[in-house]
Amino acid sequence: MTESMPLLQVRDAVKDFGGVRAVDNCSLDVMRGTITGLIGPNGAGKTTLFNLVSGAIPLSGGRIIFDGEEIHGSKMHQTFARGLMRTFQIPREMKGMTVLENLMVVPARQTGERLWASWLTPWRVARQERDIEERAMETLEFVRLSHLADEYAGNLSTGQKKLLELARTLMAEPKMVLLDEPAAGVNRTLLGDLAADIRRACDERGVTFLLIEHDMELVARLCDPVIVMANGSVIAEGTPGEVQSDPQVLEVYLGGVIGGPA
Repeated sequence: MTESMPLLQVRDAVKDFGGVRAVDNCSLDVMRGTITGLIGPNGAGKTTLFNLVSGAIPLSGGRIIFDGEEIHGSKMHQTFARGLMRTFQIPREMKGMTVLENLMVVPARQTGERLWASWLTPWRVARQERDIEERAMETLEFVRLSHLADEYAGNLSTGQKKLLELARTLMAEPKMVLLDEPAAGVNRTLLGDLAADIRRACDERGVTFLLIEHDMELVARLCDPVIVMANGSVIAEGTPGEVQSDPQVLEVYLGGVIGGPA
């Protein structure tokens, strides 16, 4: 795939729940190496679209293409294996494990997972565990959580859990991450850290991001382009400034003001 081709292509996506159409012939592109914002009022279909792209729920119609391959019909573990990750508005950390352990379980196909490996090749298991622990610590340093490596994940603040969730996705070496409201419940100080880490992951590690967000200050700081959804379809796309002044976008927000709930 060339760098000029979109990493993610959604074409005429439809999702029906009984008689309700949550996503209605939605089409959009996400280019490689971008941080693309996805905004819109409540009920616009944003989270449903994330669920469709990640394989959490099946399409009713349309196509989804990731990195040149059609992935509609794939399950979440299959899209994960292709390098497409997603996070959730409410973090899903493993509360009873330490912060470091939360990262160390991410890499797939670890030697120690095989039944006889610990008995027959213990040196190989130990070497791989050391390598994974080293990479996990480097990732925690990247998101400024290394000082909490031995803390139980369930004891972290909401903002720290969001940083941990980002770290877990980075441990999987993703091509693209779907971020669902990363700013929700995060104080302004940690939100600044989170925004900086997202930018660095994009710039330094080549990770592409598509994020749902209602904090327009964060969207304006991070995202270009911004895609706007309403009633299950894309209604506008452009820079943060362009979409905020678009008459159709202003019309779908109560009072013509962007910044309400996503």
